[in-house]
Amino acid sequence: QVQLAESGGGLVQAGGSLRLSCAASGRTLSSYAMGWFRSAPGKEREFVAAISRSGGTTYYAGSVKGRFTISRDNTKNTVYLQMNSLRPYDTAVYYCGGRLYSSVSYYSHEYAYWGQGTQVTVSS
Repeated sequence: QVQLAESGGGLVQAGGSLRLSCAASGRTLSSYAMGWFRSAPGKEREFVAAISRSGGTTYYAGSVKGRFTISRDNTKNTVYLQMNSLRPYDTAVYYCGGRLYSSVSYYSHEYAYWGQGTQVTVSS
């Protein structure tokens, strides 16, 4: 099975940018549709963005559309989340998830594999 590891989180001022990475090991990432989710204190894990196995289809939550971009490089076994125009409400732990299907999903329970998360904090 695949192991996932997120990186790239940190502290940034409002309006700034970060790029998160999700590196896969154990199996080739091209077998998995991938998603990014986030959990803020006291809130349930919420969908952020998803990408199909080929990278040809992407979905975004309305709150991040136009600001975040999900992409993948299957040759590097890595998925990325470029986050621009960050806002304080984007503060959360960000997780990448993998599902052994070609299609994307908005639902966290449809992802079987998860990384440990990376903290993103946006100051006002």
